This record gives sequence, structure tokens and C-alpha cells, in this order.
Amino acid sequence: MAETKHRSFPRIEFTDSEAGALEFPSSKSRTYNYYQPAKLRATMYEDVTVDVQPDPDRHLTQGWIYGFGDGPGGYPKEWTAAKSSNWHAFLDPNEEWDQTIYRNNSAVVRQVDLCLQNAKRARAYDGWNSAWLKFIERNLGAWMHAENGLGLHVFTAVQRSGPTNMINTAVAVNAAHKMRFAQDLALFNLDLSEADVQFDGSAHKEVWKDAPEWQPTREVVERLTAVGDWCELLFATNVVFEQLVGSLFRSELVMQIAARNGDYITPTIVGTGEHDYDRDLSYTRNLFRLLTRDEEYGETNKVLFGEWMATWVPRCLAAAQALQPIWSQPADKAVTFAASFDAAKQKFRSLLEELGLDIPKELDQ
Repeated sequence: MAETKHRSFPRIEFTDSEAGALEFPSSKSRTYNYYQPAKLRATMYEDVTVDVQPDPDRHLTQGWIYGFGDGPGGYPKEWTAAKSSNWHAFLDPNEEWDQTIYRNNSAVVRQVDLCLQNAKRARAYDGWNSAWLKFIERNLGAWMHAENGLGLHVFTAVQRSGPTNMINTAVAVNAAHKMRFAQDLALFNLDLSEADVQFDGSAHKEVWKDAPEWQPTREVVERLTAVGDWCELLFATNVVFEQLVGSLFRSELVMQIAARNGDYITPTIVGTGEHDYDRDLSYTRNLFRLLTRDEEYGETNKVLFGEWMATWVPRCLAAAQALQPIWSQPADKAVTFAASFDAAKQKFRSLLEELGLDIPKELDQ
């Protein structure tokens, strides 16, 4: 009778050194102490963003654990010409993380949806004059392309290019804002197209492609999509373009004259875009203030930002000035282009002063 063979396996021995087995002070806590919180106690935002993105300067003692085929590892600081002695010092003042993205944007979507439902129920569009319908048809429709282009091809393109998770999370939220606002404008355009009014829902495509007043704006947006430096993109878009062109159109024109033309729907929708930009400007201001005040690289960064402004300020001023004819299109002209443009430039000056940057000479020409 053949002898039965028995396989021999190493016997498992538990030593209480396995991951999670050891108990120590705070081992059962759901808060973390591997970083210094901004205040006495860490916030949920800090716990889910700070040091989530690995960095050889913090915790990775043997360098990057992964890399790209052409050499750079992980999140290279060389992806921008701007420098910081501590990129991790940036924290988003809005404290945006996964939960807030969905919570805040879903609240805006409900607000816009309710506004559009009420407009259809009350037949609000029937009271709009033909000049205002034409203005919305052409210009608000054209602006939808600018918002979508920036959201999809600028912010989405660089939302993982920053050297820390805190920066990248803020940029990802910025992308979500832009694409959601572009969608809101598209739904508004669709509702107007289906209403019993004279409104061409496809006119915005030809305006964005061929209308002379919109071509400089289109050129700036398309040039922005070709920039490789993620920090330059944030600066050129949120600091320069949004101040001199975006806020000029949304806040200094549409928000000022809509009600005078019997329209209480458009300010509600465009106001959500202005609210988005206010939040996005808040994190942008904190980031660039950190860079201009850096003890080691602050002066170098100021010179660099001056070079960026030398490129983008003339382009954005030209785009803003080209839009001047649309100020005369509505039937009730509550503001002049000169007053709107002066207000936009003054806001831009104030922002640059907050960042400690010199005012470009082009603003006074």
C-alpha cells in the first residue's frame, strides 16, 4: 500500500506586528497627525487632501515610486516656471474636496432648473423685446463656447499637473464650475429655442466662429489651450482673462442690463457663473499671494508674472475692446462700454495690488 504524502506548509504565526494590529495613542482615531493643520484642529478638507499626493520632499524617502516614460517622476515641479519653497503651504480657502464639489454644484443645478421651470410656467420669455432676444441669442450663446473651452481644455487639462493634491483639487473644482456653467447656458438656450418667441438656438455657433466682435476673445481662449505651464494657465485665465473679459461681459454688462430689458431669468443663471468665479478667484488669490510672498523665490516669481502679463494683458485688452459693439445692441442701454470697462480695469488693478504686482502700463493707455 502506497504511503500517503502530506504537503508541508509554513505554519502561520501571529505576532501582533501586522498592519492594524498594534494599539497605540490615537490608533483608533479618525484624524491624522502627519501634518500641521492651519488651525488648532484639522478640518475634514485637510484630512482628505493634505499629503494625499506623494512627494519625495515629504515622506517618500527613496524618491518617486512611479514615473513617466520620458523621465519625470510623479508630479514634477518643473511643469511650471514658478517656484515655491513649500508648495504644500497652499490650502484652498474654499476647502473644496469630493463631497463639496457634488453638494455645491447640485445646489446650483437645482436653482437653475427651478428658475427655468418657473420661466416656462409663467411664459416669461413672451415679454422680452426682440432686441434683447437677439442679444441673448448671439452673445450669451457665444460666451457658452468660452466657458466650455476653458473648462474642458484648460482647467481639466491641468487638474493633475500641480505638485500638491491641494492645488490639483482646487483646479479640478474650477473645471467642474466651468463645464457646469456652460451646460447651464446650453439648457437655457434650448429652452428659449423651444419657446414661442423669435429665437434662433443655433446662431451662437456662427457668432463664435465668424462674428468680428468675438474673434479676439475666441483667439485668447484658443491660445490658452496651447499653454503647457499649468501655473501660467491659472494666472492668465483667472487673474487676467477673467478680470478683463469674463467679468466685463458677465458682471459689468449682462448682470447690469438684463432687468432693464424685462429679463429676470438671465441674471439668475449668469449669477451662478459669477459666484463660481468668486470662489475660483479666492483660491487663485491665495496661491499667487503665496508665490509672490515666498521668502526665497518671491522676487523671481514677480518678475515671471510680469512677463506673463506682458503676453496676456494686451491680448485680453484687445478682446475686451472688440466687444464694445455689443453694448449698443439691447434696446435699453443701462450702462456704457466705457463705464463697464473702467470698472473691470479697476478690479484688475485691485487684484494685482493684493498680489504685490506692478500695474501693466497698457491699462492706462
